[in-house]
Amino acid sequence: MDKPAAPVPPPLAAPAAVSTSEKLMFFGPESDAWKDLKPDVPTGAEKASEERIIAAAKTAREELKNLLLSSLQMQHVIVLAGSGTSLGPVTKGPSMRTLWECCVNANPGAGSAARTVSPAAAKVIAEIGYDIAAEKENIEALLSRCEAYLQVKGSKEVTAFITASKQVILEKCSEFIDPADANQLAAHRTFLHRLSRRRVRDSRLKLFTTNYDLCFETAAGRQGLVVLDGFSFTQPRQFDPRFFLYDIVRRPTTGDDAGTPLEGVFHIYKLHGSVNWSRKTENEIEVEPKPTPDLACLIYPAKGKYQQSYVQPHLELVSQYFSALREPNTCLIVTGFGFNDDHLSEPILAAVRTNPHLRLIVVNPFADDLTARPKEKNKYWETLFSLAKQGEDVWLVNANFGDFAEMIPDLKSLTPAQRLTRDIKLLADSK
Repeated sequence: MDKPAAPVPPPLAAPAAVSTSEKLMFFGPESDAWKDLKPDVPTGAEKASEERIIAAAKTAREELKNLLLSSLQMQHVIVLAGSGTSLGPVTKGPSMRTLWECCVNANPGAGSAARTVSPAAAKVIAEIGYDIAAEKENIEALLSRCEAYLQVKGSKEVTAFITASKQVILEKCSEFIDPADANQLAAHRTFLHRLSRRRVRDSRLKLFTTNYDLCFETAAGRQGLVVLDGFSFTQPRQFDPRFFLYDIVRRPTTGDDAGTPLEGVFHIYKLHGSVNWSRKTENEIEVEPKPTPDLACLIYPAKGKYQQSYVQPHLELVSQYFSALREPNTCLIVTGFGFNDDHLSEPILAAVRTNPHLRLIVVNPFADDLTARPKEKNKYWETLFSLAKQGEDVWLVNANFGDFAEMIPDLKSLTPAQRLTRDIKLLADSK
């Protein structure tokens, strides 16, 4: 009896519509509603009504500025940056949809009308039984299904597809940064510049990121900031968590032994690996410009990210993440992160509930939508919104990464009156 033919996957659907409101506003503890930062004044509105709207927006902007100003003065400032910080028409980082198209489509970038699955991908999709209609065009879900399939049955086609997909992901996350484009990383440069101007006597900024790319490292290098990334200062640069305990100080020329911490130094923890990390042996990870897909030290998109996070060096980095969330007098800024990774989202909720000295600022251009959808609610967004309404120190900012970077006050640009107000508030808070 002949074996039934494998089902052919349906044509790829056009990309789903995405909300593009990105209206600048925020929601603070015990707020009744979102506060507009740049409201749209209705056409034909009376002058008195227009003035009230403009005055309310000015008050909201001042409130957010004071919040960010006090947050930067907290002893510990940590950042969790997700893929949203690398997306957009300026930065041009690859989205998950782009990775799907480049791994699966025969003609990536051709537009929705001409999108077709490549023969090799179609064969693999049919072999593993991936249902595009049910699971959508999700490269993470597809690779997870492929890896699960190989656990029970060998397949040269599926193995080859995984290898090819890893090569595509590695290339797409490595090659989009243009050294000649001065504006490409403007948001990253502004973000790092303003956060790095904190007082040197405070702890160093700790930047945790799930991104593989080198946006933050490149932006830091272009403005003379020093990145401590857990790798040695000698060649070849090898990973050793002891280097997170090191710091850089400026020694005076007078011969005095005392030194002061160097400005512009921060730590970066790449939780899912980096495009320039190569696993030479099981316990040796080195910085290498272009590692092969098999040697690249990355947690590739798959639903097994939780389990992979407990392998070195990712275990050490996640441990540092957990530890940072437990520190007192800490501000956590989450930007470009969709709360889709349980192993990183759950500790945030736990910290909000158990760390009485934690302030959480969540930045997302669609935060209002994510907290309002009745059927598509992410449990983390729903919980964070509820905590904010209950009065917890949780702030939701509806803005993209670039807009938020511009909102961060420049600490050394404050007027004398603002500095005096800041110092008095800090003194009062410390009592």
